[in-house]
Amino acid sequence: MAKSTFYAKFAKAAAKFTGRPVVFNLAVLTIVIWIVTGPIFKFSDTWQLVINTGTTIVTFLMVFLIQNAQNRDTQAIQIKLDELIRATKGAHNALLDLEELEEETLDKFRDRYEKLAAIARTKTILGDDDTDTPEAAD
Repeated sequence: MAKSTFYAKFAKAAAKFTGRPVVFNLAVLTIVIWIVTGPIFKFSDTWQLVINTGTTIVTFLMVFLIQNAQNRDTQAIQIKLDELIRATKGAHNALLDLEELEEETLDKFRDRYEKLAAIARTKTILGDDDTDTPEAAD
């Protein structure tokens, strides 16, 4: 196994931490405190700047953490799906790396499988089973 980089470890831990209810509650509490202090600071420009700056910085950083977590999750799912395809007798190994193909090629594959789905739905309407493994239509 490859050794995780500092960023990978940090991003994973930060995403896990920030996704907890207590962190959401802390963010809500921060907003409530800011609102309550509005009259104290006479709703000044500085008072508004504090929340605007704070939320902008947090949002900016969270975009990268969320993208990192989403990339990791997507890669893990793709690997798991690839393993299922590889290990399933009769599965089409040409589907292993679909995420790497161009949009036009993906559309062709999608059309083929949509045809299979339509045939299966028709079979169920007629009372037949749709649990076979037909070849993907061209």
